[in-house]
Amino acid sequence: MNDPRSRIPGLDRLLLDEGARAFLAQFPRPRVADALRAAVASAREALARDEWPHDPADPSPYLDEAGRRLEAESRPSLRGVINATGVVLHTNLGRAPLAVEARVAMARAAEGYSNLEFDLDAGGRGSRYEHCRDLLRECTGAEDAVVVNNCAAALVVVVNALAAGRGVVVSRGELVEIGGGFRIPEMLTRAGAALLEVGSTNRTRLRDYRAAFEGGGEVGAILKVHRSNFRIRGFTESVEIEALATLASERGVPLVHDVGSGLLVEPATLGLPDEPTPARSLARGAGLAVFSGDKLLGGPQAGLVVGRSHLVERVRRNPLCRAMRVDKATLAALEATLRLYREPETVRDRVPVLRMLTRSADELEGAAEDLATRLRLLPGIGPVSVEASVGRVGGGTFPDHELPAWVVRLTPAAGGVDALAARLRTGVRPVVARVENGALLLDPRTVGPDEVDALVGAVGEALDGAGQG
Repeated sequence: MNDPRSRIPGLDRLLLDEGARAFLAQFPRPRVADALRAAVASAREALARDEWPHDPADPSPYLDEAGRRLEAESRPSLRGVINATGVVLHTNLGRAPLAVEARVAMARAAEGYSNLEFDLDAGGRGSRYEHCRDLLRECTGAEDAVVVNNCAAALVVVVNALAAGRGVVVSRGELVEIGGGFRIPEMLTRAGAALLEVGSTNRTRLRDYRAAFEGGGEVGAILKVHRSNFRIRGFTESVEIEALATLASERGVPLVHDVGSGLLVEPATLGLPDEPTPARSLARGAGLAVFSGDKLLGGPQAGLVVGRSHLVERVRRNPLCRAMRVDKATLAALEATLRLYREPETVRDRVPVLRMLTRSADELEGAAEDLATRLRLLPGIGPVSVEASVGRVGGGTFPDHELPAWVVRLTPAAGGVDALAARLRTGVRPVVARVENGALLLDPRTVGPDEVDALVGAVGEALDGAGQG
């Protein structure tokens, strides 16, 4: 009878408590009961270890724990995050944030029925591939275009449509790994083509490509892959698109260029090093160009195939194209994003990725100073300073290019920097920041103007959690 666990209130008693009634107004009774059972079970284990700091008869701790469990269960798995890392195309955080116009278009498409595959003029079946085709043609100079669900899918369906059962000629220096452990050679073979490697890692010449046609096997396509996520310097040589296009024409095979990031404006206008664009690739002779929609283009995740009409038509008719097709919300967001490129004077301000990449050092310093001023008002903040730093483009693009940056440096007064970073990640509005040299760095480049209040509030909550700990 001296066992403190015997004093724990029964489940019926807990369910009648005022706090439980508040839960029952929000959640089904079985869920509330399960949360209370779990809270009681946890308390029993703590009491057995003599580690329960509360009166076993007091219902409040069980109700508090049940409330935390119910809140955690109700929290969506996919949540909005404030990116304070300064990495613009952060793959782990969803890459490109969408423009307002794209978000509105997605919501509108999701509200009800749409003309996804219905021709309103003819009153009969239409095609989902029509919705972004004209805009992609306008933005790239292509004859035709098709959209699938990502750039890797675009490459697979293109290779399968053009070269299944035959060889694809590609330089050894372009057999890249694109992320997640996936590699170009594996993708080509899974697409049904034979890999015909030519040249060496650092030097491939036109004669190497020519030799691939003399090997006796049937060649279905020449593939050039832009090495967007690494650089080779020094004793190097590669073959330009124009020369490959001439060879492809001579041999009667298509030239496919995996451009990668999908930049639709000239990189120099963004202060970035040279980068191939789909328009430039096609103008120089590529039959098809494939690229991403969610990187430097600034739209939703998508794989875009543009180029000559007879080649695009073969891709569109390939069964894999249906397996890799995109939904109405993605098409709506992509269309809205592409429309912004019709106004070159304003596109950099309206597409978030382009806006982040072109923020000036003075603007970023001012934003960092303003953020630091607000953070210094928080209780228990510790030293706060503003310092020069560097940011990254991210997303496997411009791997060695540093963006000039100004960051807010926090050294927490209590609890340690790693604990503070963890509390920020697990808060009501998660914040992902950088931890360097014993301090937390907040980079305003990737924090939207409408996120600053939430960022300051999240830091305050994290510091409050440290104080309670």
